[in-house]
Amino acid sequence: MRRRDLLGALAAAAIPRSVLNAAQTPTEQRADFTLEIGPVAVELAPGTTVKTIGYNGSAPGPLLRVPEGKTISIDVHNNTGEEEVVHWHGLHIPSDVDGSLEEGTPPVPPRGRRRYSFTTAPSGTRWYHSHVMAGRNLKRATYTGQFGFFYIEPKSDPGAYDQEVFLALKEWDPYLSTSEDSMDATYKRFSVNDRSLGHGEPIRVKEGQRVMLRILNASATVHRRVALAGHAFRVTAMDGNALPAPKETEALELGPAERIDAIVEMNRPGVWVFGTTDDHDRENGMGIVIEYAGQSGAARWTAPGDKRWDYVAFGNRDASAEPAERIPLVFDKKFAGHNWVDKWTINGKSYPKTDPIRVKANRRYRLVLDNRSDEAHPIHLHRHTFELTKVDGVATSGVRKDVVVVRPKTQLEVDLVANNPGRTLFHCHQQMHMDYGFMALMEYA
Repeated sequence: MRRRDLLGALAAAAIPRSVLNAAQTPTEQRADFTLEIGPVAVELAPGTTVKTIGYNGSAPGPLLRVPEGKTISIDVHNNTGEEEVVHWHGLHIPSDVDGSLEEGTPPVPPRGRRRYSFTTAPSGTRWYHSHVMAGRNLKRATYTGQFGFFYIEPKSDPGAYDQEVFLALKEWDPYLSTSEDSMDATYKRFSVNDRSLGHGEPIRVKEGQRVMLRILNASATVHRRVALAGHAFRVTAMDGNALPAPKETEALELGPAERIDAIVEMNRPGVWVFGTTDDHDRENGMGIVIEYAGQSGAARWTAPGDKRWDYVAFGNRDASAEPAERIPLVFDKKFAGHNWVDKWTINGKSYPKTDPIRVKANRRYRLVLDNRSDEAHPIHLHRHTFELTKVDGVATSGVRKDVVVVRPKTQLEVDLVANNPGRTLFHCHQQMHMDYGFMALMEYA
């Protein structure tokens, strides 16, 4: 059996039978996949279980793995008492199935069902998640277990690795904490996938193997820095999009919703920890054990160096051609008062009063992302991929993403080809920022 065939078989084995054999009505064909939204209990460790909402009785939900360019249908059953919507993050699909109420996607009604049908593109590591508002209700939206990997297999894959592992970073049991200035989400428990560090099965490897790690920051609000003690990552893709040339680094950084594909050469036999560099959060669960064959004992952690994460290091140093138009987008914060949540603005306005970003089909635009606030923002544009062209004043090209972190008090520029007409949501993927005004719609002429 070829490696790709084996991976496909393993992925299928990981998907519950309810997904592979969706119920068929007399008037329609069977769906390719079925997702059931409902209560789940996630046992992070013996005696530690969190109750949340997830897909198909688990969190993360099932891995959806499909070939590039295939037209599929997914039935979503909502077994809760509130309307929901599923966003297919990173896919270039029509607005009415993208999974954004602001774009016009119909919600999945309480105790109801909705079918999503679309063609899978582009290839790479995508994901799916709830896209409703949460506000101060931290039992909704991306605070819950409603997330899962959606991997679109490329038509051509060199397959330069021996094993493939999907790892989602997640916080649990959120609550609102009060600082001197405002309120923010804080978390009690942490995990990689559905288990806390030291519990559940380790990732078992052999010396000499090349292991592909597909890593997702599924956090609602938290930026993450992660490392694999004693090893280096060879980063091959960001947000599912191949880099111009893979680069090695000791640590990875991911804002909420970012994904990184990285190959690790297993060349240091032992028992090691992959996890966040935040000691408190790692010791409270955000990690997973990597165990070499024939090795045993306590898992070891060593902190990586403190070299700053820089998107430019992964791109070309060539400047991109001038676009048809530059669109300035200024991000700022409005203090809402003590013991309250701050408001966020784009060009001085909060959603739904933000001005639309107006584009014409097939033209190239440069979005100038000007963060004048003191917080970082993971900026996401639905249904499109953009290219980084300038980061902190340094020209770059070749790094294509659908989420980019704009650091506090900095500017970052991205180029966008307007090639997927329809209402398109632009927002910060930090749930609390999005809920309190940090959104706008891109509209085609």
